[in-house]
Amino acid sequence: MSKLFEKLLRPILFRLDAEIAHEAGMKFLRGGLGSETAQRIAYERYGYDFPNEIERFGLKFKNPIGIAAGFDKNARVVNQLASLGFGFVEVGTVTFRPQTGNEKPRMFRLPADSALINRLGFNNDGAEAIAERLSKLKPDCIVGVNIGKNKDVPNEEAVENYLATLDLIHPFADYITVNISSPNTPNLRELQRAESLDELLSSLQKRNHELGPKPLLVKIAPDLDDAGIESAVDICLQHRAAGMIATNTTISRAGLRSPNVDKMGPGGLSGRPLMERSSEVVAKIYRYSNGRMPVVGVGGIFTGDNAFEKITAGASLVQAYTGFVYGGPSFAHKLNVRLADLLTRAEFPTLDAAIGSQTDRFVGKDPNEPQMP
Repeated sequence: MSKLFEKLLRPILFRLDAEIAHEAGMKFLRGGLGSETAQRIAYERYGYDFPNEIERFGLKFKNPIGIAAGFDKNARVVNQLASLGFGFVEVGTVTFRPQTGNEKPRMFRLPADSALINRLGFNNDGAEAIAERLSKLKPDCIVGVNIGKNKDVPNEEAVENYLATLDLIHPFADYITVNISSPNTPNLRELQRAESLDELLSSLQKRNHELGPKPLLVKIAPDLDDAGIESAVDICLQHRAAGMIATNTTISRAGLRSPNVDKMGPGGLSGRPLMERSSEVVAKIYRYSNGRMPVVGVGGIFTGDNAFEKITAGASLVQAYTGFVYGGPSFAHKLNVRLADLLTRAEFPTLDAAIGSQTDRFVGKDPNEPQMP
């Protein structure tokens, strides 16, 4: 299946506009045949998934590989993605009211960099429709719901907008992610500032406990400076967030090799160019929280080796999107098998033992760690 995708299917899909190709892939998954065939072939070739269940923030995951928000915005192919080997699926970003998103074209491939640029703008069916869809789903994996702010809602009214979405989706989510880091909604990233994040997270956690507490995570940008990351960690710890997701897409274009990038316009960059920076942010969250804050590492994961790097940097779970777009239907199975092999080779008895084992590689020595005489 992997070679068929690389040699035949991917070249065909990559001739299409990126968003049209995505919709074609979604229709194929919704038909079911693609996922069932890929599952059978992947199991025959790569093995039977990750060897152990993993518990994170009170939830049991079949494996640590998830699909990041943005792929299945409207919760239409959750079980199909689970059948491809993903241990969890994060749907959304979901806003209270439906949104069409930004003008097209708004999604671009950068094959020379194994990357994507998108400025989709939280296009989704709205919280009510997605909640209704999730209410009828019998999920085969852990389901997270990523929530964001409607574009036309000023930041001064953001708390009420997020709360309205939370009320609708809460009964049907295993965990909820608060997205304050997309670069494609005007001024959204200002909600990462300490005072704004404090108010938002306080309000959401209060409502979350009223509804019956579920894990609440916060997704941050890779473009935050060290002070911003540390402040976000402190606020998340203060309000007992279940975890943080590091990271969203970047507005940086540094080091890209693809031609005509400037003509593609603004948007968030994902894929291989984000690997190093997202791992650095993961490690900083782990270091700033003294390992107390579970981190979902996302950004640049294409292989099991990349997933292993994120975990040793400090991630408890990992997510991918762009790597799946480039890697095809066997992507998650290959990652799980390779990751399990790497843990065995490195003589880690469990995945938990590997978490944060190489933070020094990404952020240097901990100045508070006792030094050898």
